[in-house]
Parts: sequence; structure tokens; C-alpha cells
Amino acid sequence: MKDNAPSSANIGKFQDKLVTADGQTRATVALKNPETLWFNTGTLCNIECQNCYILSSPTNDALVYITADEVRDYLDQIEQRNWPIREIGFTGGEPFMNPEMIDMTRAALERGYEVLILTNAMVPMMRRKMRDGLLALQQDYGDKLTLRISVDHYNPALHDEERGKGSFAKTVTGMEWLRDNGFQMAVAGRTVWGDSDADSRTGYASFFQQHGFDIDAQNPAQTVLFPEMDETIEVPEITTACWGILDKSPEAVMCSNARMVVKRKGAEKPAVLACTLLAYEPEFEMGSTLAEAEADVHLNHPHCAKFCVLGGASCSG
Repeated sequence: MKDNAPSSANIGKFQDKLVTADGQTRATVALKNPETLWFNTGTLCNIECQNCYILSSPTNDALVYITADEVRDYLDQIEQRNWPIREIGFTGGEPFMNPEMIDMTRAALERGYEVLILTNAMVPMMRRKMRDGLLALQQDYGDKLTLRISVDHYNPALHDEERGKGSFAKTVTGMEWLRDNGFQMAVAGRTVWGDSDADSRTGYASFFQQHGFDIDAQNPAQTVLFPEMDETIEVPEITTACWGILDKSPEAVMCSNARMVVKRKGAEKPAVLACTLLAYEPEFEMGSTLAEAEADVHLNHPHCAKFCVLGGASCSG
């Protein structure tokens, strides 16, 4: 499991949530406009990738399956707190490993939310029960449901290098089923191979055209290219002065508009996290309720700087 110790490149940094290593006031982000509430459905996955940020695998159940009733409780809390949530996101692990995935999705769609499911579109999604459930959801709420498929690279060999031999073909089979049944799709790729943004998007455009996938490779919301999260690389700490220096608003950072709910193995109830990327960092656990999750977030992790503030990444569409 991941620990909270800094890498050698960042020794002395990210130690005090209030102050940076050189004594400046650490930047914070307020929850200004909560648009997306994420649910981690569990860290179990049908495959084990080379560089999974959350260490999902067929054996990692550090985050256990969340239930439909627990999701409904948080949907109630959204209404009680009057959060202006637009989207409910489901991530994993592989969400379709969770036996209540269809029920959780329906619970969110019934309340009028848009739903985004992050999936590898492989065997778990293609089981009969899940396909039947998805078809029912598509019939009732098709314009509100999007599945974002993990296609790490448009080159099958590079994708399989990350996800295992034969993974690309299985994912394409799942995407073709989604295409044939009219589902809205997006794709999540990775920049671990160092391709330029333009080259990556050109490659994905050819892949989409080849398979007749109605996905816009030039639209960052439909083709999301995630930078690699390498904690061995030195990154600067973000101070309050950085907002002006970078000409960036705290409201552009993901934790100003999103939270994630997880359920830890052995825990009595789920917990709300400040960030979808830091599931194992105790400092970013805010409590068990959305009310507690309204606190400010101190940017006390390398990912806060490299991935969010400097990289401009977002998990949402």
C-alpha cells in the first residue's frame, strides 16, 4: 500500500499542511461549486495495470464494494446540503466488478443527475447481468449516461504493455457493443509514452474513425489525456502567492468542485475524500458526511502541484 512519506526528490516538502518547506503559507482550495460527487466502487479489478494510481488489482480490496443504499444516503445528503451537483461519477477498481453497479447508477439517474462511469469495458461489463442492466438504463436515461473507457494508447501494443496481453482487443469488443447499442462514450488515455498532445489526438482520431466510435478526439472532455503521476519527480509546493504568479484561480482546481466517497476495508461507514487521486492519504480524508467535506483543502501533496495546479487535470467531463 502507498505511504505518506515524500520521495527523495521532495524531501523536506509537503510536511506541514499549513506551511511550505521554506516557511510560506501553503495554498488552500475552498469548495466553491460542488459539481461532481465521485463514488469509488471498490479497488478490485479484473486486471492489474503497470501504473495504476490506486493500485487496483484482482486481489486489492483495500477499498471495498460500496452499496446502493450507501450511495442513496449521499444522494440524500446532496439535497440536504443543497450542493449544486451536476454529475455523479463512478470509478474503481473496475466499477462493473461491484454487483450493485446497475442499482447505484439507476439511483443517481433517477434523481436527474448525469452519470459518468469509468470502465475498461472488458469482461466485467460484458457479463449478461451488466449488459442487460445497462440496456435498461440506456432505454430510460440514455442522454444522461456516459461511459468513459480506459484506452491507454491507440496503439494496441502500447496499451497491452500497460494492461496485459490481449487487453486492447477485449476493450474494443466492449466499445463496439456500446457503440452498437447507442451508448454515449468517452475515452481516457495516458501520456506515459511521451507523445505530444497533437500526435496523441491524431492517433485517437484515427482509432475512433476505424471503429466508427462517435468520440471527438479533439475535445478534452471526450478524449481525456492524463499526465503520469510520478512521485519521484521534484515538484514545487504551491503557496498562496502562486495563484497570482501562475495567473490561476483556486476555482480551477478539481477539489474546488468535487469530492469522492470511498469505503475502506473494515470501516463501519464510508468516508469522503478531498481528491479522487489520493485515496490512501489520511490527511485528505474529511469525515463521513458531506457537511464535513465542505472544509478547505490544503494542497499538501506532490499531486496537488504537478497534476492539478500545474497540469490542469480534471477527472470530470
